[in-house]
Amino acid sequence: MTALDLSSPVAVVGTGTMGQGIAQVALVAGHPVRLYDAVPGRAQEAAAAIGARLDRLVAKDRLTGAERDAARDRLRPAASLAELADCALVVEAVVERLDVKQELFCELEGIVDDDCLLATNTSSLSVTAIGGALRGPGRFVGLHFFNPAPLMPLVEVVSGFATDVTSATRAYETARVWGKTPVACADTPGFIVNRIARPFYAEAFAVHEAQAADPATIDAVLRESGGFRMGAFELTDLIGQDVNESVTHSVWQSFFQDVRFTPSLAQRRLVESGRLGRKTGHGWYDYAEDGERPEPHTAEKAQAPAYVIAEGGLGPAAELLTLIREAGIQVREEDEDHGTRLVLPSGGQLVLADGQTSAEFRDVVYFDLALDYRRATRVALAASQDTSPQTLSEATGLFQALGKDVSLIGDVPGMIVARTVARIVDLAHDAVAKGVATEEDIDTAMRLGVNYPLGPFEWSRRLGRGWAYDLLDDLHLRDPCGRYAPSLALYRHAYATDKRESD
Repeated sequence: MTALDLSSPVAVVGTGTMGQGIAQVALVAGHPVRLYDAVPGRAQEAAAAIGARLDRLVAKDRLTGAERDAARDRLRPAASLAELADCALVVEAVVERLDVKQELFCELEGIVDDDCLLATNTSSLSVTAIGGALRGPGRFVGLHFFNPAPLMPLVEVVSGFATDVTSATRAYETARVWGKTPVACADTPGFIVNRIARPFYAEAFAVHEAQAADPATIDAVLRESGGFRMGAFELTDLIGQDVNESVTHSVWQSFFQDVRFTPSLAQRRLVESGRLGRKTGHGWYDYAEDGERPEPHTAEKAQAPAYVIAEGGLGPAAELLTLIREAGIQVREEDEDHGTRLVLPSGGQLVLADGQTSAEFRDVVYFDLALDYRRATRVALAASQDTSPQTLSEATGLFQALGKDVSLIGDVPGMIVARTVARIVDLAHDAVAKGVATEEDIDTAMRLGVNYPLGPFEWSRRLGRGWAYDLLDDLHLRDPCGRYAPSLALYRHAYATDKRESD
């Protein structure tokens, strides 16, 4: 089944920000577009707003004047749903209420032709449940655009339980012809992005609730060490705390209150206080004109050690050995079977975050995972109250000698970046095992939908296939609430790799 012919009219019902964006995408692609809104006058206002955006595209040389004029001629507000009768595709972008969406599509079903594709842009409701009210749910599909729709490339094409393969394929190909990057997804809570992205927020909030670090420090570590474009606190302030919490709560409830998706109490208190982020002037941060943005914790300058002893290599952090040598610090390498670590002149040890805590060992400082240790500008360290001040000073000085700012955080297992990435990798493996999407589509969705520096499977391959399982297994032993228990899919993945390597 090929994409819709560009001569086929496309309708968008609901003319808020998302509806207008979807309409603009279809319009610029070449379709005649009908706009409908239940509120009188809204469709006309939306058409005018889209026309203004087309003018801006011309000013930026992204459209010619002739293309703009032709697009305006193809755009038509509709006074009633009956005017959508000849449309080949109707996309809904109305309020996120199941009853409202079901009622709308039931009415549309009696107006449009039997071969008209019906699509919802829902981000939190079940596509299957919405389509379940229809006589012919086979032609019903999810087309989940990301805001702003004209700019964001990703579209999740969601097949409900009763969606026909031909309908899903037509929707997929149509999105592709519109210049988008579609990914195919089964109807699961949160689809791909909103399901797999939950740990990015949840683990940052958990570290904060454990009093291990403040929001500014956690955000800085996620950006400058993890390579994420924004930290969890600043990103949820941008999204809106109420919106982000609502999605988290919806996914949690839809998974029958699965502990892996439990919402944050700290975020709940923020929402209850009315501090919803940028839109209210205050969220995790203060956005008033005279408000001060807090600085991340940055350790004072310390003396670098003259040498380090590398025992067993550093696994995903092996690049550090090259950087240490380049900084003029001697590296003595020793093969050891009992671990991978750096031994400092004090006799203390520097170990990559592994799901354990510094308090369990004598004189150990943990350091966090980085996307790229050469390019990272900040590294987090964690130590217990019993860690030698000399060991902590040497560890700090070592990373400072590599040109990194150092943030000292509390002794939490898995630290910040490491536990976040491990949980994202785990949810991704679980999603593939349950038929939600392919590895390739999940990586694409997470890179394009939320701008992650790597997709979960790209992370997994880079870190080693058993890395996430080992870290989560250790973390689960220390926090046995079930949140960190590795999925069966991740267990099978890690065990199969180990078995092949030992055979």
